Amino acid sequence: MNDGIRRKFSVLALVLVSLTAVVVLACFIGCSSAPPLENWHTEKLSEEFTLEKSKKEVTGFDDYLELEDRLFRQLDQEIYAENPMGPAYSLERYSSGSAVDPRRDAPDWNRSFEFAGNGKGGVLLLHGMSDSPYSIRALAQALNRRGYRVIGIRLPGHGTIPSGLKYTSWQDMAAAVELAMNQLNADPETRSAGVHLIGYSTGATLALDFALKAMNDPDIPVPDSLVLISPAIRVHAAARFAGFKNGISAVPGLGSLAWLTVMSEFDPYKYNSFATNAGTQVHRITTDVDRRIRALSQTPTMADFPPVLVFKSTVDFTVSTDALVDSLMKRLPPDKNELVLFDINRQASIKSTLLVADPGPLTRRLLQESDLPFAVTFITNESDSVSSVHARYKAPFSLEPSGQEMLGLSWPRGVISLSHVALPFPPDDPLYGQFPPEDDGKIYLGDLAFRGERGLLKLPEDWLLRMRYNPFFPYLEMRVFNWLEHPGDL
Repeated sequence: MNDGIRRKFSVLALVLVSLTAVVVLACFIGCSSAPPLENWHTEKLSEEFTLEKSKKEVTGFDDYLELEDRLFRQLDQEIYAENPMGPAYSLERYSSGSAVDPRRDAPDWNRSFEFAGNGKGGVLLLHGMSDSPYSIRALAQALNRRGYRVIGIRLPGHGTIPSGLKYTSWQDMAAAVELAMNQLNADPETRSAGVHLIGYSTGATLALDFALKAMNDPDIPVPDSLVLISPAIRVHAAARFAGFKNGISAVPGLGSLAWLTVMSEFDPYKYNSFATNAGTQVHRITTDVDRRIRALSQTPTMADFPPVLVFKSTVDFTVSTDALVDSLMKRLPPDKNELVLFDINRQASIKSTLLVADPGPLTRRLLQESDLPFAVTFITNESDSVSSVHARYKAPFSLEPSGQEMLGLSWPRGVISLSHVALPFPPDDPLYGQFPPEDDGKIYLGDLAFRGERGLLKLPEDWLLRMRYNPFFPYLEMRVFNWLEHPGDL
């Protein structure tokens, strides 16, 4: 071995050792104060769906639902039955009969659901990472009332225990999506009326993945349209190191490295603890989808990609608008796609000096650029002196907006922006909405406003601050209805 190669190996070894040391040190510093791991962090439910099972015993959506039944029985026997009960555990999701035990609800919205339609067409709705079908419940019910046949699938690893995301891959989730789409496409009446995909967050990435696969497989019908809500298009570059961190979590004593966040589980329909592998899978699928969209955009076949409608908050901790515009919207075929952006509350009594970054320059640029191949609708109160909002529409390749429409909707008092997680939830959502439900026995995690000393509540301060419902959901709902009736009609 010559000196040059030896030096390269030495440098590489030094980098790996240093990186390992940093991760381990971070674990001992950052994880020493984290809550202890419970059985919902450590157990593995063997009845969960995987890609391998789709090649053997689970070959259709009905099989998927039967396996899900066995999975939830296993959840009862191996998790709920092993955890204590009583008033002291009223905010423990995995304590039977607690205020946050999702099994108290009928139906349990952690599970897949299917609503029969009346010939209007079919819609598959996909929730986000660490979520459950609850997050797309309101839109699914509204679509079903309009006559659509609707499936809301529980993606593998979700709706049970947080450790499910330690073992699930994005390919497992993609395989489940394909089973559900096969279910809708197998019915001639539904297929002839149109089958659409609606995805929220990572569910939006899975919707794009399915559409890309269908474009390259003549045996898979291409969806008639896509609706993407807070789509996970590109995540933080640091996510690429999550796989390394997750890998060394197998070392004895370093099991906490399998978790990016460990929290008490007080939300009945979303994991508060976030597995490192979940971050790894989001990074992998977003990278893979980005590569395939880039490649397809350089071919004539891209012209046949289904129309795409996107909803996004200009303030989004998870996904940047720049990434959405540059990595997706600009690569789609022209004249049949639209981006709907929800601005911050421009009339809120908050000084601009308190903002970390004002999204105004980017959104104004989108409204002024003349070479954008997609339509932009901007929901804002920028030119008003009140909290009511209007929609400013700009057609593809237009130099400026063509007008504005008052929506009859307003910002709630004290709210300065939406968030990545807020868009699919209506103001009357009983869990995350603007007002608590009439039933005092139900947990409410919506518009909470507590004041006091930090460290007193079980709910973290940043968790309380984040907006969790969309005051403009009626507009989003109406736009989805119109889009499914006339996809790509701008």
